Amino acid sequence: MLSRKLAEKDLEEKVEALMAQMTLEEKIGQMSQVRHFDDISPEDIKTKFIGSVIHTQGPLPGKNAEEWQAKFIELQKQALSTRLRIPLLFGVDAVHGQNTYEGATIFPHNIGLGATGNPELVEKAAAITAIESKATGFNWVFSPCVAIPMNEKWGRVYEAFSESTELTAKLAHASVLGHQGSKGNPGVLATAKHFIGDGATDFGVEGGNTTLNQEEILERLLPPYQAAIEAGVASIMASFNTLDGIPMHAHKAMITDLLKVKLDFDGIVVSDWKAYSRFGQNDIINAGIDMVMAVDGDLDAFQEGVRTGVLDGTIPEERINDAVRRILKQKFRFALFENPFPDKSLISKIGIPEHRSVARQAVRESLVLLKNENQALPLKKDSKIVVVGPFADNSGLQSGGWTVNWQGTKENYQGATTILEGIKKFSNHEVKFDPDGQAEVEDVDVAVVVVGEEPYAEFFGDIGGEMNLFQLTLSETHQQYINTYTEKGIKTVVVLISGRPLVTTPQIEQSDAFVAAWLPGSEGDGVAEVLFGLFDFKGKLPHSWPKSVEDFKGKFGPNFWDDSIEPLFPFGYGLNYQKSKST
Repeated sequence: MLSRKLAEKDLEEKVEALMAQMTLEEKIGQMSQVRHFDDISPEDIKTKFIGSVIHTQGPLPGKNAEEWQAKFIELQKQALSTRLRIPLLFGVDAVHGQNTYEGATIFPHNIGLGATGNPELVEKAAAITAIESKATGFNWVFSPCVAIPMNEKWGRVYEAFSESTELTAKLAHASVLGHQGSKGNPGVLATAKHFIGDGATDFGVEGGNTTLNQEEILERLLPPYQAAIEAGVASIMASFNTLDGIPMHAHKAMITDLLKVKLDFDGIVVSDWKAYSRFGQNDIINAGIDMVMAVDGDLDAFQEGVRTGVLDGTIPEERINDAVRRILKQKFRFALFENPFPDKSLISKIGIPEHRSVARQAVRESLVLLKNENQALPLKKDSKIVVVGPFADNSGLQSGGWTVNWQGTKENYQGATTILEGIKKFSNHEVKFDPDGQAEVEDVDVAVVVVGEEPYAEFFGDIGGEMNLFQLTLSETHQQYINTYTEKGIKTVVVLISGRPLVTTPQIEQSDAFVAAWLPGSEGDGVAEVLFGLFDFKGKLPHSWPKSVEDFKGKFGPNFWDDSIEPLFPFGYGLNYQKSKST
């Protein structure tokens, strides 16, 4: 305890000594986060004293990890050529593995990890994500999302672990520990997001209004953040939603009074995308935002606006000092002054078999068996099998949004294994493939029909939102895949690939077996391992499963804490081979 206090005192002294030398412009620069393309040139890093760089959708830093590292080394050298030699933070949306880099290990999205209920596994997955993120040049990840989704219409349900506050808090704690490392071997900065109420907006609208009362917010939504803070989380990202009619980015009572003062969070509060021009400009700084994503043309307006605000007294200088103090603390804590450059030796660890083995375990443990009759599962190696639907042989479709691209990809990507490839691996017969559900397939014992949602991210995935691209039920095409085989009297196993529970009551009734596989990521053969009985089902529903579209007439969908809507399957439901309904 004494050594920890001494270390903290030493850190604070380093921060204060550095801040005593800083000009106002240098402080504002530390509060600025920009993209490595479009927003800046390398020279801007030096002249505008930039504190952080984000990589997201857009041109890649290079074709391979060596080129990614080289790009960030170039930018870091610019930062280190400044008067005070303050290193950059490099941030990335690595939300289920280093998912912006093709060839990385891609884990199931958080909804699948929630189904595992396994904090040790979540910690391992986060540690691997940290290694592969560092291998591509990053030292900060914007993960984990610790929202509590309350309506499946929300397009980000899959980014969160569960509707259960208790389960989410447990896995949030594990995720932060895994990402950030321990025992003198720092990982990457983790980010708990989005503070607060993003998953609890009325009618599941991304960036909508959260009308839960203060008691409900503190009871249902806050504990995962408390767990993340207890684990030492380095940053927390503000949310796009409004609360009490106030944008969360400008909500001083929540960001400063609750998060920073009452919960004693001493890390960085970072804004979400383009927050300066979206949410009241200097209001967000006064509310407690420390670092701003000054992207898509916001940089100059942000820096000049904050400078003017300090000079005219509308932004207290102490507010700027608080922000910079928090940013510098994390840069010292994660040893960026001593080790500012990427470790080239980590490149060889991207997508290695040991990492993929952990991801495959996560796939196996995430699968939830909702029905199993007529001895449909496990599949027998000697059975004649037809696999149906394009999702069966497409790693992009099975991985969801935030995979290679922001909105995901509908193509196969490097290093991944599809569900069909996995089934072929374990079958003793030639496996037939019917990609569009229209083949004249005969002489088969069982059909494995893989259906689901196409990839989406953020508001693009809202059901009934401004994009209106998705629905609560399967598409008619995917329903027909199932109909085709059940009508032929062929034993039918349905595997659902989705970022949320869907209304699939008719399809569950007509199938012999039904598996919720969520968004498994790059290791599709993990699905096959369980279907063939090499491993048993372990997954339990992280959300109540809806019975009908009528369940969504109100603000929220079915949840275990609201008994006014009876779900088809309750939170925590899940069969296995010992306890499945067989006839």
